[in-house]
Amino acid sequence: MEIITGVERRRWSVEEKLRLVAECDAPGNSVTRVSRQHDISRALLWTWRRQLRRGELGGGTDRGFLAVTLPALPSGPTLLDGRADTGLEIVLPDGVHLRVTTRTDLDLVARVLTLLRR
Repeated sequence: MEIITGVERRRWSVEEKLRLVAECDAPGNSVTRVSRQHDISRALLWTWRRQLRRGELGGGTDRGFLAVTLPALPSGPTLLDGRADTGLEIVLPDGVHLRVTTRTDLDLVARVLTLLRR
């Protein structure tokens, strides 16, 4: 006879948390898929993602990547010399979209990204 007195909880290392969060962001993957694959709560994965974004997981977020979408064809207004004012769209993990064109002040973009990461 076996008597179970409580729920056994696993301790996840920072490296494991970072790996699982990165898995969630991999192309074709989702939080639900990763949670099922590793038998872990979706809420826990969302908590780790939020902690990573705030710099509370692993000592900071300076080692991460941002998803960048490049337009397939130049579109939008043209510059005075006739070239298309092409750009890119930066999508942050929390869903914030930032569109950067050739006329965007890059110092301003850096300041905005710094504020959004807080």
